[in-house]
Amino acid sequence: MNRFLLGLLGLVLLLAGAFAVVVHYGLVTQVDRDASLVPGTALPPAWVLWVVAAAAVVVALLCLRWLTAQIPRRKVATWRWAEEAGTTRLSTATATAPFTEEVSAYPGVRKVEAALTGSHTAPNLALVVRAHGDADLRGIRRRIDDEGLPRLREALGTPDLQATVEFRMTPSKAEARVH
Repeated sequence: MNRFLLGLLGLVLLLAGAFAVVVHYGLVTQVDRDASLVPGTALPPAWVLWVVAAAAVVVALLCLRWLTAQIPRRKVATWRWAEEAGTTRLSTATATAPFTEEVSAYPGVRKVEAALTGSHTAPNLALVVRAHGDADLRGIRRRIDDEGLPRLREALGTPDLQATVEFRMTPSKAEARVH
């Protein structure tokens, strides 16, 4: 909702600016382009207009940058190993897919998102585990540490793989029916 309203406000302001430019060049015959906006006022000095225009451009660029930062991105890196026999490339999303499927099958886990960052020589794994409200979080974490991560480390050949786990709780099926 927030992004929608901001986008709508930006569109309205963009259309208002385009209308002002069209009127300035006399393309709208219903509006007198020489009429003052507010009667009885004189134009400010030219440097004030330039400062206001420059400030408006800076604010517009900052708003555009902020708006693009709101777009969720899922960056997928590619690891590359160069050896005498050739080059091997591995997408980090491909590397974590079996691991996320395994952890998703643990009791109480609803969904798992994994992001493998860093280089293949110093990787980091960030997990977001969405679990049911009645799930055993310690048990899930223990299984990740004892079963899932050792297999992923072995598959990737990275014994130094560090992992951070964030749990997000969702209502259990029984709680969802009660409400």
